[in-house]
Amino acid sequence: MFGDTKLAILGSGTPNPDPDRMGSGYAVITDQTVYLIDFGPGIIRNAAQLSQNWGGKIPQMNVANFEHAFLTHLHSDHTMGIADLLLTPWVMGRSEPLNLYGPKGLDQLAANTLKANKIDIDYRINGTQPANKTGYKFIFKELNEGIVFENEELKVEAFKVPHGDFEDAYGFRFTTADKVIVFSGDTGKSLKIAELAKNADILVHEVYSLEGFKKKTKDWQKYHSEHHTSTIEVGEIASLAKPKKLVLSHILFWGSTPKDIMEEVRSTFTGDIIIAEDGMIIE
Repeated sequence: MFGDTKLAILGSGTPNPDPDRMGSGYAVITDQTVYLIDFGPGIIRNAAQLSQNWGGKIPQMNVANFEHAFLTHLHSDHTMGIADLLLTPWVMGRSEPLNLYGPKGLDQLAANTLKANKIDIDYRINGTQPANKTGYKFIFKELNEGIVFENEELKVEAFKVPHGDFEDAYGFRFTTADKVIVFSGDTGKSLKIAELAKNADILVHEVYSLEGFKKKTKDWQKYHSEHHTSTIEVGEIASLAKPKKLVLSHILFWGSTPKDIMEEVRSTFTGDIIIAEDGMIIE
C-alpha cells in the first residue's frame, strides 16, 4: 500500500547567511504525508516551491498539509523558521494543530512565538479574514531516545548525538515501507550513527571542510572539532555504515568548493555521494 518514499532538501545551510542555502530543513515524503525534520529560516518558502500550488510536482508539499515536524536540537539555524511553520500553513488553511517532536525547550520556543504574534493571530481570527481557531496551535511531544513516532506509514527513532555540551542533540532514523533514511543532525564523529545507518538507503550527514578547518584559529578549531564532523570523519562513518547514498548537507565550506568537499570525503568513502542543494529531491 505504501512506498516510493522521497527525501526533499528544504535547507542545506548553516548559520552563515548563504542566500542559496536556507537554514537546516528536510522533508520525508510518503504517498500521503510530509514529515519535516528541522525548520531553519526559509524552509517553508522552499517547500512551497516544490508544491503544485507554486509550479512544483509534489502535491503533498502544499504547506497547509504540514502537521508533523521533528527537531534535532535548539540551535537557531535549525529553529528560526518556527513562526513560518506555525502560522503560514494555518493562513493557507491548516485546521489541525502542528505536532512538534523535539528536545525540552521547544514547547517554550513555540509558545513564545505564538505569544509574540498574538496581535496577528487575534486579527486574523476576529477580523473579516476567514480563519479557523485551531490551525496555528501545536501539540508538543518531548524527545527521548527510542521510537518517538509510529503509524501505518513509517516509524521514527530518535538517538542522541555528541554536539559539544548540548545535552539534547538528536539524530533520527526514519523507516518506511521502502526506505530507511537517517539524519545525523549536528554532531561530532559518532559511531552510533554508523550503527543506526547500517545499509540505510540514505544517510544525511553534516560535514565541514578539513582543509578549511586547518586555517581556523585554535579556539574555532576546538569548537568545530567538538560540535561537527570533518570530511574525513564523515567518510569513515559512511564506510562503516555503507548507505546506498550519502548526502552531505549543513556544509561548512570555508572557501572549499563542492568538488573539494567531495574529494576529501572520497579519501575515506568510495560509495555514492551527493552534495545537498536546496530544492533537491532524492529517491
